[in-house]
Amino acid sequence: MSLNGSKQSGQERGSRLIEAIRLLASLTSYHRGMFVIAVSGAAIYAVCTVASSFAVSYMVDEVIIPRFGGESSTSSTYLIGASLVIGIGLLRAVGVVVRRSFAGVTQWWTVKTLAMQVVRKISSQPGLWHRSRMTGDVIARAGLDAEAATAVLAPLPFGTSVVVLLVISGAWLLVTDAVLGLVALVVIPLLVLMNVGYHRLVERHYTDAQSHLGSFSEAVYESLEGVSVVKAFGAEDRETARLSEISSQLRDARSKAVRIRANFEGLLDAVPSLVNVLLLVVGAYRVRSGFLSIGELSGFIYLFTLLVFPLRIIGYVLSEIPHSLSGWHRLRSILDEPSGVDPRSIKRLVAMPGALDLRGVSFAYPSGGPLATTLVVCDLELRVPQGSIVAIVGATGSGKSTLLRLAAGNLLPTSGSVGDNGGGVAVVFQDAFLFSGSVRDNVAMGDPNIQDPAVWDALGVACLDDFIRELPEGLDTEIGERGVSLSGGQRQRLALARAVARDATMLIVDDATSALDPATELQVLERLAAHVPRRTILLAASRPSAVAMADQVVFLEEGRIRDIGSPNEVFNRNDQYRALIESYATDRTKMGSADG
Repeated sequence: MSLNGSKQSGQERGSRLIEAIRLLASLTSYHRGMFVIAVSGAAIYAVCTVASSFAVSYMVDEVIIPRFGGESSTSSTYLIGASLVIGIGLLRAVGVVVRRSFAGVTQWWTVKTLAMQVVRKISSQPGLWHRSRMTGDVIARAGLDAEAATAVLAPLPFGTSVVVLLVISGAWLLVTDAVLGLVALVVIPLLVLMNVGYHRLVERHYTDAQSHLGSFSEAVYESLEGVSVVKAFGAEDRETARLSEISSQLRDARSKAVRIRANFEGLLDAVPSLVNVLLLVVGAYRVRSGFLSIGELSGFIYLFTLLVFPLRIIGYVLSEIPHSLSGWHRLRSILDEPSGVDPRSIKRLVAMPGALDLRGVSFAYPSGGPLATTLVVCDLELRVPQGSIVAIVGATGSGKSTLLRLAAGNLLPTSGSVGDNGGGVAVVFQDAFLFSGSVRDNVAMGDPNIQDPAVWDALGVACLDDFIRELPEGLDTEIGERGVSLSGGQRQRLALARAVARDATMLIVDDATSALDPATELQVLERLAAHVPRRTILLAASRPSAVAMADQVVFLEEGRIRDIGSPNEVFNRNDQYRALIESYATDRTKMGSADG
């Protein structure tokens, strides 16, 4: 190996050591008090472990050997021996219980703390951030990765007390017999070298395994979310093969790590056992030479045997560090990411006297975003009067949804400004997302100001009140995950009722009546307009009947406003708009004929 290669390797080892120290310092800082109690219990166990070898030596020399020689020990000797064995055993048991209990409590409280930090961080990110992330992977950060990051905490209190145990026991072994003590202590640096080598070998496999675990969670979540699509297109075998491939990668990475760990633990068993045999041989010569008593040799062997398990705990701690580091890095990639600007936190210009004021507004998804890196909408100039109904019309991909999200405050414009009258905005998204609770829960959304009369009022505007009254439990009816028990049109109307129930001066409807038949849609929109006359309504419309009831039409083409005016004005003077509306009407007629 070249000199530069050696230096680089040394720097990498130093970097990993620093990373491990920082990880342990960070994890133990969350619930320091409980961790200190766990370490204290482990320290008691360590001291009692060394003391137990003294008790064994005393019992062998003062009680057992005299009995073999026909001598009898005094009652005080029996009492002292019994007190030592029972007292040290009880204290040792207390240390074990305290160590294990508080180590587990520390670990799971830290998992909870980290998971809540991730959840709060995710919740603080704007909608655009969430659209650029896979949901399954984000969920894995708050669950699987938080558990992985804290895996090292469970054995850590015992691991830290092993240092105390090694110092005390090392001194005791050397005092008991210097020759045997040196032979016994030779195994310690050997085990440390084995642990370091194991750590270097297994680290990459644990990192790969944690990454594959996140990918697997992401794929499973996506597959379950799209189960209806998978079944509709008979793609079960494709999804099974896809998940099988990812799980195979996870299995292979875990298998490699486990294989290395199995070999490592085999060595941990073999080396101390061989040293024990050597100690017996050398110890026998030391007893015959008069340097040791049989009791001292028994206590010596007993103590060394007890040391093997704590030394294995050090290996266990080191073996968990790569696993915890891989989870920690994935957690920190979320926690250390700068928080995006929430559009709702930006004070918007007050549009006077209108309800909405867009001035030179442009928007482009950032580089690497989910849709594009080019402008989606450009130089939008729009004044919307208070209490008016405005239809946003345009072909697919013209920027209708983006314009509405900018108006709602869900997106921050790349340039320009968006102002409103400060009366609040209620939004009905194109995808009518419902929660698995009751009808009441989905309309009120936990707002204490929205009582049952307001819920029924909103359902009436959405033309859904009669249907809900017919349900056995009325407003208390559970609608299932994502409203699975409702039809597409019922889900859209329930989402609309949720927006209507809000005390907002502007209602934004993003093509949220597409699942309704034209007659029901018109009835809903008419009720909506009559419900709160002063409420401004912005809707993405694709049906001529819905467009006709608007006070104003905004015609979008390729992200730019091409025309603004009343429905008749724009229809008469704009050929592209007229062709689009006529195509809508033709498509509806064909659909109606097909249905008939």
